[in-house]
Amino acid sequence: MFKNYFKIATRNIWRHKGFSAINIFGLAIGLAVCLLITLFVVEEFSYDKYNTRAADIYRVYSDFKVNGSLFKERESPAPLATIMMKEYPRVEQATRIKESGKTLVRKGNQTIIEPNSFYVDPNIFTVFTLPMIAGDPKTALLESHTIVITKKVALKYFNSTDVIGKTLHLDNTDDYKITGVLQDVPEESHIHFNILKSMTGNTESRSTQWTNVEFNTYILVRKGTTQAQLDGYLKQATRKYADAELQQFIHTTIAALEQKGDHFTFATTLLTAIHLHSPLTTELEPAGNIQYVYIFTIIAIFILVIACINFVNLSTASSAGRAKEVGVRKVLGSNRLSLVYQFLTESVLTSFMALLIAVAVAMVMLPYFNGLAGRQLMINLSPSNWTTPVLIVTALTIGILAGLYPAFYLSAFQPIYVLKGKLTSGFKGSFLRNGLVVFQFAAVIILIVGTLVIYTQLDYIRNKNLGYNREQVLVLRNTYALGNHIKAFREEALNLPGVKSITTTGFLPTEGKTQTQVYHTNEGSNAGQSLSLATWQVDCGYIPTLGMKVAKGRNFSPAMKTDSDAVIINESAVNMLGLRDPLNKSIYMSGDDQVTPHKIVGIVKDFNTGSLRNKVQPLLLRLRNNNAAMAFRIDTKNVSSTINRIKDIYYKADANMAGQPFDFSFMDDDFNRLYRSEQNTGKIFMSFAFFAILIACLGLFGLVTYAAEQRTKEIGIRKVLGASISSIVGMLSTDFLKLVGIAAVIACPAAWWAMSKWLQDFAYRTTISWWVFVIAGLLAVLITLVTVSFRVIKAALMNPVKSLRSE
Repeated sequence: MFKNYFKIATRNIWRHKGFSAINIFGLAIGLAVCLLITLFVVEEFSYDKYNTRAADIYRVYSDFKVNGSLFKERESPAPLATIMMKEYPRVEQATRIKESGKTLVRKGNQTIIEPNSFYVDPNIFTVFTLPMIAGDPKTALLESHTIVITKKVALKYFNSTDVIGKTLHLDNTDDYKITGVLQDVPEESHIHFNILKSMTGNTESRSTQWTNVEFNTYILVRKGTTQAQLDGYLKQATRKYADAELQQFIHTTIAALEQKGDHFTFATTLLTAIHLHSPLTTELEPAGNIQYVYIFTIIAIFILVIACINFVNLSTASSAGRAKEVGVRKVLGSNRLSLVYQFLTESVLTSFMALLIAVAVAMVMLPYFNGLAGRQLMINLSPSNWTTPVLIVTALTIGILAGLYPAFYLSAFQPIYVLKGKLTSGFKGSFLRNGLVVFQFAAVIILIVGTLVIYTQLDYIRNKNLGYNREQVLVLRNTYALGNHIKAFREEALNLPGVKSITTTGFLPTEGKTQTQVYHTNEGSNAGQSLSLATWQVDCGYIPTLGMKVAKGRNFSPAMKTDSDAVIINESAVNMLGLRDPLNKSIYMSGDDQVTPHKIVGIVKDFNTGSLRNKVQPLLLRLRNNNAAMAFRIDTKNVSSTINRIKDIYYKADANMAGQPFDFSFMDDDFNRLYRSEQNTGKIFMSFAFFAILIACLGLFGLVTYAAEQRTKEIGIRKVLGASISSIVGMLSTDFLKLVGIAAVIACPAAWWAMSKWLQDFAYRTTISWWVFVIAGLLAVLITLVTVSFRVIKAALMNPVKSLRSE
């Protein structure tokens, strides 16, 4: 019986080539897009799950609020890990990680920049699942100046993983002995290790201060321990050990802070929640965004539903063409159930044909999608992988669900009415079909509005006054490698005709790096006058090189020796300090049992740091040497020549610089990288909107075709009675335009709500203008008219003799 169903279904699909092509191609695009989005979503939710104890690992973060000044970062104090292991039985292990940044690694006569270098505690291998190819994880990092490297690094520098006992020369200073080789960390990890240095060699790791937070602490708890219990242990430890320091530095206690509505706490984030649900604004690596995961999931559902709607609409719209077939079958003895099976077989067969095409389309689109999403997704069709069974089940489910209504609808025709020609089924006669078309175009309009709003926000970001000038600024990193020669290098570079000014600092607005210090508004360090300020170490050339504006006072001056203890604050810091005229007044910093005054000599206008998702933070600039990087404001003429001259001076500054990397970028490119995810999201949105429009147009074209065929005689009569082609086109188009109008009324509020929620992530954002909805509506109308007109004009031009000769 099934063989007969299959044979008839194949013949019917072939007989109605146009109808079948629209259905199959529409479903194929929908399935292909869904497959790509599913791969992306599955990967996003799989982060850090390669760790066998992932469900029991938590990362500690700092959450302080002192006198209204907020501080929330992923770092925690050095002694926290040891105390948690010693004093709280539910804690099984606790380990610390400290960023070492990009490390310079010597390879022969060449020095290579190696990212993802960290200081780690020896017990890191008991918390994370980091399989070793060589070496003993229990002893690998017990000694100072020992390192564990990944397989990729071992092959890169030695062309072999048999490297135990060999050394690497790091940062132009010390040799480190290799004591272990790890398997490469999976891509789905919130942190990727290349080089692990023993924490034993880091002096800051032995600090006992709870108010100095510089380490990423990860805690492995015993089975059955809840996050609430762990946070409770942290609260107890903080009260026990941090209270004394708070009283020493700001003359208050945790209890006193909480009475004022402030707090001094350490909280936790589950390891598997870091990538998508981190409560922090900055992470070790760019994190995901759960909103984008939800948005893409909804888009996938929209597109798949639009494709299924096409199937239902075209199947019911073509009922007149299948009515006589159903009538004859029933007269010859077919029961309704067998007809339902027949139509479901056609539906499932169509779905599986679409699936085969969808896989091919997805493979072609995958490199483009990977480029936009910043991923390395792969389509694995092996039987052991989840992809193949899921695709088969999806195609089967879509075939059955999309075919149920047409199957029951067509099989319900009464033969007596069908064979007498009394069956009427037109476009206007189906409330369900009209409702499905409305849903299709509502989804299309929502996607168009979403695309327009994203691009409007990105344009706002590009053109917003950031408080600094990022154009024509060359950033040179790792300048600490110059050592004592950096001053001579700077002076010679400043004499180049293409260089206008230079600043030496590790704190740049596009880097997102910060450092926080506690200051007091009076010398007595009273509890109510303590504030946390982001503190950047800069030189005299910082403000002019970055094009910042001094609102009051002056910039640092090399002629003023007292400026070594002077500070410049931004406007947000002025507001937080609550000082009417802060110029020439002092703020105080406690440390080493003494209080140091810092005279405010200038106020710089607020400038954005990092992403516009965050508000401008209260900031303090101190005149200090920081050789991590240099920024050059250069002339727009002969840029490449200027860069080459700077490069030549860089290598001539020190004979040992031969082979050192010349790592540079332009600040405007660094800024654009901060918003790469938003830019890529906009492109993905636009791509998906295009596919949704394409699928909707295919379905609309099919509906118009059947509607025109059903009204062929009506069109012929109207033409005989003198109707013009334009009036006939208008008559047939009006029905569809009404549905688009209804879709716009439904879609616009939904789109406004969804995009308003998305914009709330930005501290600085554009408004959703009325013209966005007008453009989306007009595009929907234009798409409808173009699709409808193509088929309707053909029907209107038909010779009425052909349609009326049988009358």
